[in-house]
Amino acid sequence: MSSELLVDLAEDPASPSLDHLKLSPMDDQQWPPDLSTISKSETDIAQRLGEGSHLSWDHPYYDIARHQIIEVAGDDNYGRKVIVFNACRMPPHHELDHHKLLMYLKGTLDQYVESDYTLIYFHHGLTKDNKPSLGWLRDAYREFDRKYKKNIKALYIVHPTMFIKTLLILFKPLISFKFGRKINYINYLSELEEIVKCDQLVIPARVRDYDNKLRASLKPSAQVPMSPPRSPPLPEQQFGVPLSLLRERSADADLVPVVMRDTIVFLSEQGLEIEGIFRRSANVTLVKEVQQRYNSGEQVSFSQMEDVHLAAVILKTFLRELPEPVLTYALYNDIVNFHNVDLEAEAKVAAMRTLLESLPEENYATLRYLVNFLAQVASYSEVNKMTNSNLAVVFGPNLLWGRDAAMTLSAIGPINNFTRTLLDQQHLVFAP
Repeated sequence: MSSELLVDLAEDPASPSLDHLKLSPMDDQQWPPDLSTISKSETDIAQRLGEGSHLSWDHPYYDIARHQIIEVAGDDNYGRKVIVFNACRMPPHHELDHHKLLMYLKGTLDQYVESDYTLIYFHHGLTKDNKPSLGWLRDAYREFDRKYKKNIKALYIVHPTMFIKTLLILFKPLISFKFGRKINYINYLSELEEIVKCDQLVIPARVRDYDNKLRASLKPSAQVPMSPPRSPPLPEQQFGVPLSLLRERSADADLVPVVMRDTIVFLSEQGLEIEGIFRRSANVTLVKEVQQRYNSGEQVSFSQMEDVHLAAVILKTFLRELPEPVLTYALYNDIVNFHNVDLEAEAKVAAMRTLLESLPEENYATLRYLVNFLAQVASYSEVNKMTNSNLAVVFGPNLLWGRDAAMTLSAIGPINNFTRTLLDQQHLVFAP
């Protein structure tokens, strides 16, 4: 992985037009339709309905969304939202309204730009038939004002070619030095594991095939190591182990894991009036250090570290790294379809209550503990700007995902809506 925009580049651009830039032989070819589904999960609503879009057919952006060019994939390893752009899913020029694509991208980002976020661009599959004009790219960059650029923490370009590197040379006069430092090249998918768990990304089949071809073309001495297998859990490990096991290990048989108790107690005391709580990332080294201390059985005092955003990221990371989400795979189908239930408000609350009471005891206790805390956070929303809607966007993808861990816009919308309803009605759902 590298950030090559930091290197001094040639002052003389190669050409004023994208049409003069040549694609590599592997890029400049017609690709068959991508056979990968939106999600491999058997319970993914989009797959079962046979739809490629999370929007209804009469939505203004349906024609854009159905191509699945843009996806949202939960959080990265640092607690930042992940936005994915798939070049290989861009149809030929005559089938795509590029202005609407730009507006759709802005509309997607508008939901997340108040939080720190990461943009991953899969470059492979951009061909002479679907590459946008230089003018469109220039206008697109200018369209995204400071609101969009301020909180983007990194732009990762996966499988960069000479085309994309030359393109960045052309745009060097327009790209600020500060933004340029955020651009990184990812040569192989295994390098992405440092940033985000690839299992949660719906990576197009042709991108995976291309990555395999790149690996196969390397000399044995230059082979890039695949992602290492996960090591067995430590005796006191807290991250990445089931809630049921954490309950068994707990000295007092507490149903709520110690990581959640520690973070929520600290945040309740120190974080309720912090603007943007849960929207900021934390120092990566500190996050890993805290995780290691918990996994080694050490006590952790957030009061000594005095870092609200660190505690917030640790809480989200704990939830995201559970081998099975708090809301469980068993309830996935019911939850993503919950918005389709045609019931009066009171009956809907009763249905939600019945649904959640079917959770294992430790999952129910953990969820209730978290939701009660989030209700506290929302009560300070005039100060911290975290309404129930904003909290649902942050925590929804960390409470539920499909069995394959892949997260898409088709699933995120219903999950966030369910989480929002749960937060709105928590006093009734968890009433004695």
